Amino acid sequence: MQNLLKKYSAVFISLLVFGILGLCYAFIPSFKSVTQDLWAALLAGNTQEVQKIISGFGFWGALILVLIIVLQMFLIVVPSWLPMVVAALAYGFFEAVAISVSGVFIASSLGYVLGLQIGHHNIKRISGKKNYKKLSFWVKEYGFLSVLLFRISPFLSNDAISFIAGGMKMNFFKFIGATLAGIIPLSVAIAYFSSSINQLKESLYYIGGAGILLYGIFIWLDYRKRKSKA
Repeated sequence: MQNLLKKYSAVFISLLVFGILGLCYAFIPSFKSVTQDLWAALLAGNTQEVQKIISGFGFWGALILVLIIVLQMFLIVVPSWLPMVVAALAYGFFEAVAISVSGVFIASSLGYVLGLQIGHHNIKRISGKKNYKKLSFWVKEYGFLSVLLFRISPFLSNDAISFIAGGMKMNFFKFIGATLAGIIPLSVAIAYFSSSINQLKESLYYIGGAGILLYGIFIWLDYRKRKSKA
């Protein structure tokens, strides 16, 4: 039993956290009420309402935002950039960057370890053969740059990349380095432009588009290099 707990420690910890949150939701009325209001605002993309709820918790609100970023890895219906915008509106530029980077670092590390412990065969069954084949190809062929692209682009689905990287046993430091290299400029841009939604959307398009363009150029050059050696 002890070996089993050690082998799947991240899985058990994740289940424990969800279990505790579930019990709090079931037996603490105030927790249930706030959770329902926050969940409704997050689903609606209502940044002002989320900001109002989070700001009411003061310092603890920052920890709640970190938790939301971590849970967002499992609750993919919530846009990954939304809690980052809320962090900027509620706490300011530097605090928002710290919250965003901390949340993504924890979520990515947890996702990586979960992928490592679950194994790529189980991940393939969970995510679907087609999705797994596509993501695993990019991780295998262009590991660092693939992770960086998925992190820096707010419009790509990056939740599965951590599980895939762990399942394929990508070097953790290489993975987390790419994660930070992508998420830091994204969180800085979100924090800087969050006061204007139109400017924010425009900046996110530029960042995401530039990342995809540079990545496309790299793949084209790599293809040419491989073709010349064949």
